[in-house]
Order: sequence, then C-alpha cells, then structure tokens
Amino acid sequence: MLHARVNAAKFIGATLPEPYETQLGGENPKATHHLLATVHADLVCPPSGHSVSWQDCYDGAQERPLPHKASFILDNGRPRPVPAYLAGAAARRFLTATRIALRIQQVARSMPLGNQG
Repeated sequence: MLHARVNAAKFIGATLPEPYETQLGGENPKATHHLLATVHADLVCPPSGHSVSWQDCYDGAQERPLPHKASFILDNGRPRPVPAYLAGAAARRFLTATRIALRIQQVARSMPLGNQG
C-alpha cells in the first residue's frame, strides 16, 4: 500500500509553549521572530535578485519556531561573516540577529523541544 508524503512543517508550530517561547525570545518574542525572519530573507535574497521573492522567504521563515530561525542565521551553529551585499541597517540587523541566534541555540540545547528545537 502506498502512503502519501506528508510535509512535516505543518506539524511544527511557529511558537513554542511557555515558558520556552519567553526564555528563547526574550522580552518580546514576536519582535525576535520578526528580526530573525527578516534577516533570513535578507540573507537569501541579495539585491542582485533571487528566484523566490523576499516576502516569500520571510513568510517561510516566519512559520518556524525560534530554534529553527536561529539555525537559518548561523552556519552550522557558528556565526558567519556579514555578507558584502548587506550594508547599513541590514548589516546591523544581521549582527544583532547573529548574537540572538547564538543565545537561542545555546539555551535551546537544554530544553526538551523535540522536532521544534
């Protein structure tokens, strides 16, 4: 009997249950979600163009929990250099998001998050 493929993303919520969401997201978890999704979209959609729109990249990241968003910003758990195409406010956002992503990954390691971590 054949089984249809199921996209696991629909079973992973964007927000974690408390107290994890607040522990990972800080004082304003919604702002943290927004920052990480914005930086992810900035990274994958350089000014030279990309086959997927910036908004679609943002929306795709926004659907993920904070530990997943953090992994989008980091390079195998390590900070990456600021890409040359990010300047000004986008570069500052990237540096801020990198610091937050490192903290999220470190804190999330000790949490029982299952597929959301």
